Amino acid sequence: MSALEPRDAGTAVAPSSPEAPRGSVLDAAHRALSVGIVSVVLLIAFEATAVGTAMPVAARELDGVSVYAFAFSAYFTTSLFGMVVAGQWSDRNGPLVPVTAGISAFAVGLLLSGTATAMWVFILGRAVQGLGGGLVIVALYVIVSRAYEEHLRPAIMAAFAASWVVPSVVGPLVSGTITERLGWRWVFVGIPVLVVLPLALALPAIRRTASGPADPAAPRAPWDRRRVLLALAISAGAGLLQYAGQELRWLSLLPAAAGAALLVPAVRGLLPRGTVRAARGLPAVVLLRGVAAGSFIAAESFVPLMLVTQRGVSPTLAGLSLALGGLTWALGSWIQSRPWTEPYRERLVVLGMLLVALAIATVPAVLLPGVPVWLVAIAWGFGCLGMGLVIASTSVLLMKLSPPEEAGANSAALQISDGLSNVLLLAGGGAAFAALGGGAVGHAVASSAADQASHPAAFAVVFLPMAGVALVGAWVATRLRGASPESR
Repeated sequence: MSALEPRDAGTAVAPSSPEAPRGSVLDAAHRALSVGIVSVVLLIAFEATAVGTAMPVAARELDGVSVYAFAFSAYFTTSLFGMVVAGQWSDRNGPLVPVTAGISAFAVGLLLSGTATAMWVFILGRAVQGLGGGLVIVALYVIVSRAYEEHLRPAIMAAFAASWVVPSVVGPLVSGTITERLGWRWVFVGIPVLVVLPLALALPAIRRTASGPADPAAPRAPWDRRRVLLALAISAGAGLLQYAGQELRWLSLLPAAAGAALLVPAVRGLLPRGTVRAARGLPAVVLLRGVAAGSFIAAESFVPLMLVTQRGVSPTLAGLSLALGGLTWALGSWIQSRPWTEPYRERLVVLGMLLVALAIATVPAVLLPGVPVWLVAIAWGFGCLGMGLVIASTSVLLMKLSPPEEAGANSAALQISDGLSNVLLLAGGGAAFAALGGGAVGHAVASSAADQASHPAAFAVVFLPMAGVALVGAWVATRLRGASPESR
C-alpha cells in the first residue's frame, strides 16, 4: 500500500502535509462505511464465539461426535480458498462484489447448518460459512486500504479488534442460554437476520468509496488460474494434515504426506517470496501474522480443557477465564492506533510477541495444584494485550507496504498465513496431546468431564512448544523494517 490512498477517482492531500485534514473514522465522509464494516466484523465475531458453544450439542443430536473436528476444519479449509479468490476478485473488480457474496454465503452456510438433519449437511454448512468468511475478511482489508487515508487505518483496525470484545464476553453465555432454552438450531438460524443491517449500511458506502479496480484506466488483469489451483491445493492439503493429526495410526502418514505434498508448492506460490526465511519487509509481516496467530490460537484452544479436566473448573468458568482477553486485546489495538506510537511500531510488535510467549509459558503452571487458577485469567490478559499490538500492526504494515494494485493479493497472503498456521499448529498440538494420552481434541470437547482426565504432560507438550513458536515470532518482528514496495 502506498503512503497515500485516494478514497475516490480523484486525488487527495498527503496526510503529512500541513493542509491535510486529519478527520476520523466517524467523520461525515467515513461514518456510514465505518459503522457498516465494523458491524460485519461484529457479526463474524459473534458467530465465532457463539456457534462454538452450540456445536457439541448439535454434534450429539446429529450423531456426529466421531467427526466433530471436521465441523471446525471444514470452515478453515474453505476459508483459505475464499481468501485467494477474494484477493484476485478485489484487485480485478473492486471489493464490493466479493464482500456481498461473502456475507451472503456466510448467511447461507448458517442456515444450512441450522436446518441440518444429518451431520454431513451440518459440515457442508460450516464449509459454506468458511468460504464466505474468507471472501469477506480479505475484501474488508481491501476496502480499508482504499477508503481510508493511511493515518486513519490504525484506528479502523483498532475498531475491528474492539468489535470482538462484547462477543467474546457475552457470546458463549448467550449461545448457551439459547441452546438450553430454545435449542441449538436457533444459534445458527438467528444470526443471518443480523446480516441485513451491515449490508444496508456498508454497501452504499463501499460503492461510493472503494468500488471498481484500483486504477480504472489500466487494462483489467485476467484471472490467474494458477493461483486458483494453488488455493485448492492449500485447502485440500490443510484438510489432509488436520485429518492426519487426529488419527494416531501408521496409515495416517499417507494423508499427512499427501497434504504436505500439496501444501509446499501452494505456500511457495501464494505467499510473498522470502516469507519462509523472514525476508525483511512484507515477507516478514506475512510470516509474523501466521506465527502469532497460530501459536496463540493453538494454545488458547487447550486452556478451557485444561482447567476443566485438571483443576475441576466448570466449563462456563473455564470459558470466562479467557473473557478478560477481549478487553486487553482491544486495549492493545487501541494503543497501536495512537499517532505517537507510529515511530515505535516495530518495537511495540516485538514487545507484543514477548507478552504472548510469556503468557503461553505461564498458563501450564496451573497444572500444579498449589497454583491458583485465576493466574490463567491474568496471564491470558497480558497475552491478549500483546496480540492486540501485533495483529492490528501487521495489518497496518501490510497496507503500507502494498501498492494499490496488489492490495487484494497481499491481504489474501496475510490471511492465508493466519489461517494456515492455525490449522497446522492446531494439528501438531492435537497430535502431541493425543500421543501423551490426552485424547483427540474434538472428542475431548464433546465428552463429559469425567471421561476427559488427562496426564498433565499432555498439556505441557502443547503449551511449551507454542511459547517457543511465539519467541520465534519476537525475532521475526525485528525484521519488519527494511523493505519498501519499490524495493521488493
